[in-house]
Amino acid sequence: MPREFVGRYLRLLPAVDRVLSEKILLDTQKEVPRAIVAEAVKEVLDEKRSIISGAALEKELDLLNFSPSTLAKEALDKVSLKMEHNLRPVLNATGVLLHTNLGRAPLAGAAIKAIKEIGVTFSNLELSLKDGKRSSRFEHVEELFCRMTGAEAAFIVNNNAGAVFLTLNTLAAGKEVVVSRGELVEIGGSFRLPDVMSSSGACLTEVGTTNRTYLKDYQKAIGESTALLLKVHTSNFKISGFTAAVPSSSLVRLGRKKGIYVMEDLGSGVLLDLSKYGLPYEPMVQDSVKAGVDVVTFSGDKLLGGPQAGVIVGKSRLLERIKSNQLARALRVDKFTLAAMEATLRLYLDEQKALQEIPILRMLTASADLLQHRAEKIACKLKNNLHEKWRIDISQEKSRVGGGSLPSASLPSWQVSLQLEGVNAHELARKLRGARPPVIARVRDQKVLLDFRSLSEEEDLLLLKAIMDTFGNSGEQTEVRDEK
Repeated sequence: MPREFVGRYLRLLPAVDRVLSEKILLDTQKEVPRAIVAEAVKEVLDEKRSIISGAALEKELDLLNFSPSTLAKEALDKVSLKMEHNLRPVLNATGVLLHTNLGRAPLAGAAIKAIKEIGVTFSNLELSLKDGKRSSRFEHVEELFCRMTGAEAAFIVNNNAGAVFLTLNTLAAGKEVVVSRGELVEIGGSFRLPDVMSSSGACLTEVGTTNRTYLKDYQKAIGESTALLLKVHTSNFKISGFTAAVPSSSLVRLGRKKGIYVMEDLGSGVLLDLSKYGLPYEPMVQDSVKAGVDVVTFSGDKLLGGPQAGVIVGKSRLLERIKSNQLARALRVDKFTLAAMEATLRLYLDEQKALQEIPILRMLTASADLLQHRAEKIACKLKNNLHEKWRIDISQEKSRVGGGSLPSASLPSWQVSLQLEGVNAHELARKLRGARPPVIARVRDQKVLLDFRSLSEEEDLLLLKAIMDTFGNSGEQTEVRDEK
């Protein structure tokens, strides 16, 4: 059937320049490049043309508004999306504290302040203020790492895989490294320790079995080409039952006897005894250094609570070799990482201050009663503001540390659960990811769960506002005030 109305409706569409001349878009062009605004207008007009051309009946188009002001508002929404950063803050309501996909440990306020101060001007990154000569960028954090761990020397690279790689390449390239078969871990993104070792040039010698390795297994494997005895802390999984492992101190004694260095990869990088706060004991870096381990590697952005980095501490003579490896430059960190790490380490000089100001430590040690109070408060506000088709409850469940840390720890936590009649829970979760800021939740039993252990108290109002702006009855943005 002919659709004579199509041409008539197409002619109703204004020109691009006419829409661009609307005040809201003229004001926008003061802040946003005109090309971006024009692109958004063209996309809106193309969408309208598609709708018109696809209409089977004229009545399908009766309610469409083709006025320049209406089209300008639609274009403005597209401009906002185009100008929004791809990498942006989200609210982590998953209950996984060190969520690798969400950037692992959030930084302390002191670290953020340090990054800002260093970023807006020049700095003494590689300049000695004492004598005016060139210095090492790593000096800014080395003394602090040594103070915290008891090590003779320290070095920092871009991540812990880099730290392991660089250490193995320096101390064991072309030689054998003996490691327990039960410690050949796989870390995030399918990066496997055997592959990292192979890439470094070291030759892997596996000993023991998956669940039981003895000191005699290491002794039998040592040969003329053995360069290292490697112990890897299985921080992202736990084997229980019929097990046996060799402690670091025993490996150190064997290494001393045979004249072989001992290296330990701790992964999670704990600097405080977390068992004092109701958590499972996690080996601290200080433990390994005290046991006499020659080189210890660990992450900066896990339980340490700092920026992404790999830290190497240990004996001075070995660290000097590692620092002079030409690959160290390819793995080096920038001024922002150094600034954030120094600020984080300075918080550790006062344990109570570290617990209060380092976000991951604060989340780990938050009381279940506080989490319950926060969940109840948000649930009450949602019940008072969302329509009756919503079901909003609170429940007590377990949170996880995540990020390859404390795999056996389950933390008591409280969640707000959301259900909307006639809407799939996965669809609700999708809409929350589109909120501003995006809310990342988990879905279980057809419920969206919002876990308060992985959210800071300061984020509660942001969470409430994001939900109300996304699902509120009016569809308009909601102003939410904290009720004292």
